[in-house]
Amino acid sequence: MPPADRFIPRFVAEPPQEGLPYGRWADRLAEEFLAACAQATDGESEVGAPGDIAWYPDRTWNGLTYVPASALTDRGQELFGYVRFTPTEQEGGEPERFAALADYTEETAERNPDWKLDVCDEVIGSWRGHGGRHAQMTLVWGRALTPGGRIATAELGGVVVDQCELDQERFTLIAPDDYGSDLLEIALFDGRGRELARESLYAQDEEHEHD
Repeated sequence: MPPADRFIPRFVAEPPQEGLPYGRWADRLAEEFLAACAQATDGESEVGAPGDIAWYPDRTWNGLTYVPASALTDRGQELFGYVRFTPTEQEGGEPERFAALADYTEETAERNPDWKLDVCDEVIGSWRGHGGRHAQMTLVWGRALTPGGRIATAELGGVVVDQCELDQERFTLIAPDDYGSDLLEIALFDGRGRELARESLYAQDEEHEHD
């Protein structure tokens, strides 16, 4: 096989290792996530109180595990973010060094019935390539709003750089973004490999520029 003509990181994160959180583990993660939500919404009473938390598949990269989350509030806004921790390498050990990040938005899937994917993203690191160019290593999580989806992929310049099987219609990806002239796109496929939906992480920015 000849050498690759493009050198970019692919499939750098571990695939999900556990099912979606539940029970005591979900309660432990919820403590961190809700504390981050309270900090993000400090003084913003219009956001409202969070409802049930939806958890997304875990992904581990660079020695850290990320478990994304989202929750609708009683005022129709959405809290979103992730809980991060250092996984244990010992049997029976406990994860350590918990941290969480959260934000909120009024742009929800419930208010946008034309959406096919509901996607959030956050830069969690960088990768240095040829000529000093940097890719933004990005955590992407979301849910399929189009029925029949099985796998979500992340594509950079037409190359698949990560993928995740859906779990209760939810997925988590870790992929390079904004590398050279290439920007990340998220696609949804069914079990036969047929594309059902596609979205750029920059779709909203492009719409604003067009307006």
